[in-house]
Amino acid sequence: MQLDFSKNINIESLFPENEFEEKVISFLQDWFSDFETVSVQTSGSTGIPKVFEIEKKRMLNSAKMTCDFLGLKEGDTALLCLPVQYISGKMMLVRAIERKLKVIISVPSSAPEISENVEFCAMTPLQVQNSLDKIHFIKNLIIGGAAVSEKLKNEISTTLQFSNSPTRIYETYGMSETLSHIALKQISPIQEEYFTVLNDVEISVDERNCLKIFAPKLNPEILQTNDIVDLLNEKQFKFLGRFDNVINSGGVKIFAEELENLIKKHIDRDLVFLGKPDETLGEKLILVIEDASTPLSMTEIKSQISNLKFPSKFHIPKEILFLEKFPRAENGKVLRKEILKFLAN
Repeated sequence: MQLDFSKNINIESLFPENEFEEKVISFLQDWFSDFETVSVQTSGSTGIPKVFEIEKKRMLNSAKMTCDFLGLKEGDTALLCLPVQYISGKMMLVRAIERKLKVIISVPSSAPEISENVEFCAMTPLQVQNSLDKIHFIKNLIIGGAAVSEKLKNEISTTLQFSNSPTRIYETYGMSETLSHIALKQISPIQEEYFTVLNDVEISVDERNCLKIFAPKLNPEILQTNDIVDLLNEKQFKFLGRFDNVINSGGVKIFAEELENLIKKHIDRDLVFLGKPDETLGEKLILVIEDASTPLSMTEIKSQISNLKFPSKFHIPKEILFLEKFPRAENGKVLRKEILKFLAN
């Protein structure tokens, strides 16, 4: 199915060919109804899944901010390959409506169908990983739902290096309450270190150095996150890790995500650092490696880790474990608490 929002579309005349197209049409019916809000479901990756109502005018504000940032214009083509029950998929349609884009509707999968040039697309890291040979078809690609690993960034750079593609790729920062993202960080062709917030978004930090967001066009409240950041200025910040994931080992606070980025540059696996309860240290730092494909030996892992420069001895994992497959939310985020529960059994 293709929808051209630069023309008048009669929603009732659309005939879905699959369940996903039915959901797209259902959302469009809700959108063009007289109600001022639409229902949005959170992913549940950082808490209990919930459904809340969002004003359409705020979603349009968000759409305009993103389209302006990327320079999208009427008549451009976008590819929708994300579930529309979540804010990520809904916002792709709202951006198309706001900017009068043409939209190719593709059933969400871990390897989206991409067969023609498009000006805009949003994907999860897993979808990008499985589409490296096709991302040159996309002029502006935003990646959200989970952090983009150093390994994937390097693979993207290598893939596009000799393609002469105009592709620009951004990692996004946001949540359901901010109506998708409020900041972007380019990872190709330039690898930026800091996220840059969109227009009309103000940022600050609390006493924990956790990010506070004030975006009145998106949400009337100041949003307090549990994301620890390095604030460069009033428009840019670097994500260090979630406060929930900070590991206190022997009185030393360890940012799990920072360590993971260090290790992933050298080990070609998904992995997480966790704090395992310990009577002496409070929390013992452990490294858990997903080993679903080709198994790695403990000797290989220890050899690779021994050559790394850790900030201190407390940052060196006290225990290394393998898990065949990580539990994940639907958007691909690893469920750390579920891993800890599994290890405790």
